[in-house]
Amino acid sequence: MAIDAATVRKVAHLARIKTPEDRLEPLAQELNGIMQWIEQLNEVDVDGVEPMTSNVAQPLRLRDDVVTDGGKIADVLSNAPKSADGFFVVPKVVE
Repeated sequence: MAIDAATVRKVAHLARIKTPEDRLEPLAQELNGIMQWIEQLNEVDVDGVEPMTSNVAQPLRLRDDVVTDGGKIADVLSNAPKSADGFFVVPKVVE
């Protein structure tokens, strides 16, 4: 399947992509190269190979969901301008 400048112009118009006239021919050559590569992929023997829907279709190993306080209260509160009883102290914003 050969792609020419007219086809590139039509596809660019349908995709609402503004393409200068001087770029149509180089784009057609690039797309032809991509199509040749796809034709090479079609020659690969895939008999007996099951289709893969996703590379993440494998079951994920999950860690236990354990709730902790982080154990870094002092480190976190060291960044606060004011703190009290393990919490940030903020100015009142609603009267």
